[in-house]
Amino acid sequence: VQLQASGGGLVQAGGSLRLSCGLSGRTFSTSAMGWFRQAPGKEREFVAFISANGAFTYYADSVKGRFTISRDNAKNTVFLQMNGLKPEDTAVYYCAAGRWTIGSGSRYRSESEYNYWGQGTEVTVSS
Repeated sequence: VQLQASGGGLVQAGGSLRLSCGLSGRTFSTSAMGWFRQAPGKEREFVAFISANGAFTYYADSVKGRFTISRDNAKNTVFLQMNGLKPEDTAVYYCAAGRWTIGSGSRYRSESEYNYWGQGTEVTVSS
């Protein structure tokens, strides 16, 4: 199983970036997908989640209203559209795949809920 994240880069505050993450070696349409990020000197944190069928999406409070997670099951790809970027969004962003059902509740926020992780893509937001 491989996850390949891309789309990171350097952007000015207020700008936008779109991250992509492709999954291979596992049935994408049955995989719940999450985005996490790790800023320098900080622990990795949850950013956004989308269920396998796309019916459920959840966001960290810090990105709600600015970031949008989506998926294209035909392309085995999950996206993270990031608008209104702030310097505090600077981090390495990781995509992850796992199994989540509605009975799992808010465990989508937990790294332990995910079995597979991508290599990360770096996002730098300048002020």
